[in-house]
Amino acid sequence: MSGSQFQLLKQKRFSPFFITQALGAFNDNVYKNALFILFAYQLSSGAAEDVGLLINLSAIIFILPFFLFSATSGQLAEKYPKFLAIRRIKLLEIGIMLLACVGFYLQSIPFLLLILFLMGLQSTLFGPIKYGILPQYLQEKELVGGNALIEMGTFLAILIGTIVGGNLIAIDNFGPAIVCIVIVAIAITGYLSARRIPSAEAVAPQLTINWNPVTETWRTFSFMTKNRTVFLSVLGISWFWFFGATILAQIPTYAKHTLGGEESVTTLLLTFFSLGIGIGSLICERLSGRKVEIGLVPLGAFGMTLFSIDLFFANHATGALPELSASEFLQHWSNWRVLIDASLIGAFGGLFIVPLYALIQQRCDRQYLSRVIAGNNILNAFFMVLSGTMAMILISFNVTVPEIILITGVLNVIVAIYIFTLVPEFIMRFLVWIMVNTLYRIKLKGLDKIPEEGACVLVCNHVSFMDALIIAGCCRRPVRFVMDHRIFKTPILSFIFRTAKAIPIASAKENPELMNQAFDKVAEYLEEGEVVCIFPEGKITSTGDMLPFRGGIDKIIQRTPVPVVPMALSGLWGSFFSRKDGPAMGTIPRRFWSKIRFTIAEPVPADKATSNYLFNKVFELRGQTP
Repeated sequence: MSGSQFQLLKQKRFSPFFITQALGAFNDNVYKNALFILFAYQLSSGAAEDVGLLINLSAIIFILPFFLFSATSGQLAEKYPKFLAIRRIKLLEIGIMLLACVGFYLQSIPFLLLILFLMGLQSTLFGPIKYGILPQYLQEKELVGGNALIEMGTFLAILIGTIVGGNLIAIDNFGPAIVCIVIVAIAITGYLSARRIPSAEAVAPQLTINWNPVTETWRTFSFMTKNRTVFLSVLGISWFWFFGATILAQIPTYAKHTLGGEESVTTLLLTFFSLGIGIGSLICERLSGRKVEIGLVPLGAFGMTLFSIDLFFANHATGALPELSASEFLQHWSNWRVLIDASLIGAFGGLFIVPLYALIQQRCDRQYLSRVIAGNNILNAFFMVLSGTMAMILISFNVTVPEIILITGVLNVIVAIYIFTLVPEFIMRFLVWIMVNTLYRIKLKGLDKIPEEGACVLVCNHVSFMDALIIAGCCRRPVRFVMDHRIFKTPILSFIFRTAKAIPIASAKENPELMNQAFDKVAEYLEEGEVVCIFPEGKITSTGDMLPFRGGIDKIIQRTPVPVVPMALSGLWGSFFSRKDGPAMGTIPRRFWSKIRFTIAEPVPADKATSNYLFNKVFELRGQTP
């Protein structure tokens, strides 16, 4: 198992696929950006309206195959070994690139748009494989890192392809010919790399292909909607592509008629945007602690809105003449604000999309994953068609490109709030992530001891009101907490507890009915294979010492025998949320970013998991620091 995401790049189970998909993204963007520059500066009339309409039409044509053929490609990805399918797709890419050379020679807009459609078809076939293959090669704890590398590689390829395509096509007289040589050479290199991808079994070889795209699309959506969280994550990804496609499609016109830049300024702006997404994707694993941390999604959505709106205010002129080269553009400090906005839009976009892809891979049934990814691609395509259509309608009503960017930023916050309302787990995880990473520095030991699959019970000492949030913030799997009903009702925190499906409990003397309901709910969660956490002391310590474990844990294990994982928190005594020197949260916090330890031991079999035995294990883990 790799120690960091970058170690995956050295492993044969990942690196050939990483290189293959990066080369494919590179080739797509050499061609697309060369084409857009050709449209913007050579083959069109040059008017802002004509350029804008032609480029937005190109964007629609490229993603149209996703909308038409994704359902079929999802079935093919399930039925046949993915490594063989990738090789055939890369052979198809070589043929398409040879046709592209004919298009550049003819300089025919309809023919070049046809090639763009064929490239979209090739990407449609590759899409379900791209994300469906990762869980076959990676462990669950590697999914965030693997997805981050794929996104980073993709957008670095976009970055380099954008630069190469824009610069090569601008070479006087020989630009199209040089572009042709490059795209064919990269297609051949991609095929050679694909031949090194390790073999992997087909996940559904018995599947009968339904070639009717309409009925299969409907069936694909039925797979996708079985899991509400997965489906809404797909909606979130699709919205990201609406947002990103809208912003990216406006950049050439924005660079030319708002910033007054030549082709090199368009390339520069796209470079900063793509580089931002790559950086955001890479830091995602570090911020998430090598788990699927969906709390980063609201943070990403907020940043995308903030900096897209600021991009409008940074420069919203229109009708400028393309006079500035990239070096001249960089000499004006006000233009650096535009570049910083572009890069931060991309960076927060990376934080938004990487956890969503990892969440789908984590929570979706493996035998349906490629078809769910295909359904995701259909929705992505639909949203991108809407994006291009919206932009073309707005342009026809004389809405300027900077105003389109502003409208997109405002729409982003509206849609994000709607999605987070439907799935409050995103906001809950965001609040947990903010609290844990603001208040504490956690030294974590033994996280891999918690089983990745199947039911288990976590037991831990109880020092503060933050204990459950710290545990939830560190664990890779969703945890259902059993907690005192008064803590469950704590203002602000109660939203988090309810959203996390915590289980309120009371003593037999106080409320026997609530206690019985709690034990029934625990049994139900465990029978469903979930993780349940209890604090067997029954209340938060008021002295810093551990209290004896009550018999609730014995009752739980007797009813549903599952492994029990002992855990201990140290260093929280004396914090704002502990009961040292009086009631918790009764004074102004005396310290932030405190050092605490969270230690986890090997699971204890159900037949040994008595309250006394578990108390001694937790006491030993805790050490001398309460």
